[in-house]
Amino acid sequence: MNDVLRQEKKYAINLVDALTLRRRLTPVMHGDVHNGAQGYSIRSLYFDTPSDRDFHDKVDGLELRRKIRLRIYSPQSDFAMLEMKQKQGPYQRKRSLRLTREDAQRLCLGDYRPLQTYADPFAAECYALMHCQCYQPKAVVEYRRQAFVARENHIRVTLDSQVAATESSYDLFAGRLPLYPVLDPFYTVLEVKYNGFLLSYMKDLLDLVGRSELSVSKYCLARSVSLSMQG
Repeated sequence: MNDVLRQEKKYAINLVDALTLRRRLTPVMHGDVHNGAQGYSIRSLYFDTPSDRDFHDKVDGLELRRKIRLRIYSPQSDFAMLEMKQKQGPYQRKRSLRLTREDAQRLCLGDYRPLQTYADPFAAECYALMHCQCYQPKAVVEYRRQAFVARENHIRVTLDSQVAATESSYDLFAGRLPLYPVLDPFYTVLEVKYNGFLLSYMKDLLDLVGRSELSVSKYCLARSVSLSMQG
């Protein structure tokens, strides 16, 4: 299991500011090894309770809340990462565990029993929580990411674009999914993650772009269509 505790800020910025920021970050930060010319793809399947508790906890701004998801970087991948993100005051705790493709596919179907075969206590915790509270697959979110990292305070800056989702298919490994856009295509999600405090040169770089802090997550954006119709 990997366990990370850090602060995390999310913003919406327009494409022009995203290009400006990318150009200014390149000389002072390391690009993620997976970036490539167009970044890299991320696809996540989110789980929630029958009453969508995690969704509502986020929308209501509760100080203590969680998200559970499966994440892959290619439909051809032979593994998936099971992740739990927990909000704890100003910090985000993210724990993750690598699952085989076969076990991840069973989780996509709502069968959490494969987690009982992993020795890591995190797997047992996830199984107990997801089984006892009747967690169900709810939405798949896909987007492209460009990431930049700095050694100081483990700073990580990401730019996420082409954010799309589906609530009609939970096959995380499908070659193609019936996705619909959930974010204005002229906007990019800027995420800034760090330990301790954000260094002054990073603050100066971020001040060069206009931005508004996001109060909702990609998961909430994905669910907003169907849940708004229920309302």
